[in-house]
Amino acid sequence: MRILSWNINGLRAWVKKGCLDFLDESDADVVCVQETRVTEEQLPKEVRELDGWKFHLFAASPEVKKGYSGVGIFSKAEPDEVQTDVLGTEFDQEGRFLVARFGHLSIASIYFPNGSGKNRDNSRVDYKLDFYRAAEEHLQGLIKSGPVLVTGDLNTAHKSIDLARPKGNEDTSGFLPSEREEIDRWISLGWVDTFRSFHPNEPEHYTWWRQWGGAREHNVGWRIDYILASANASALLSDAFILPDVLGSDHCPIGVDLNYV
Repeated sequence: MRILSWNINGLRAWVKKGCLDFLDESDADVVCVQETRVTEEQLPKEVRELDGWKFHLFAASPEVKKGYSGVGIFSKAEPDEVQTDVLGTEFDQEGRFLVARFGHLSIASIYFPNGSGKNRDNSRVDYKLDFYRAAEEHLQGLIKSGPVLVTGDLNTAHKSIDLARPKGNEDTSGFLPSEREEIDRWISLGWVDTFRSFHPNEPEHYTWWRQWGGAREHNVGWRIDYILASANASALLSDAFILPDVLGSDHCPIGVDLNYV
């Protein structure tokens, strides 16, 4: 079973770029997407009429901001259960947390908040950390029923190896000690960084690049997109990978292969 995750930076723009073809080309069974920026009413016709795939969306409340946040899950099979609105109004209104269950396996598509405020002042860091804890608490409950995969844009580079210029970003949200320590906490609870479990010491693997200054061409990026596995899910892993050459967003897709039917 192949599961992919991709922050697509706007579903409508992603579709216009022809990226729906990626679903079939990827040989994936499930493709989780983040930063969809659409409501159900705004879904492109191409998604509504997509052959061979089911799509579930969790959008931000229109009262929060139009064209903001949002997560989705494409899957070849209809999920046995879909969960939204489970973290409380403070977090659910931003449309960031969606879980689909296939048999005993739960797959979450999550768009974790950025800690930067409107003025890049780190004013949302506390909100971001509170979101991490609320999400982790709910996910821990899911583990009791079977393996769990957390896919998405964590908006944090965990270690210095996970961004090209760590020294210059020590005071930047996405690489603050408090944010990195929260990922440490998840790992201490048994969550596995799937990519690092297969590529423990390999540098220059990134998933997001700034859209100016030739950042992507020169691979000056950040690894902020992850697939985390619960302990009972990590035992099913056969591979984990990043697809940096796939274009269509300022992020690239990531994925895992599982021995799971």
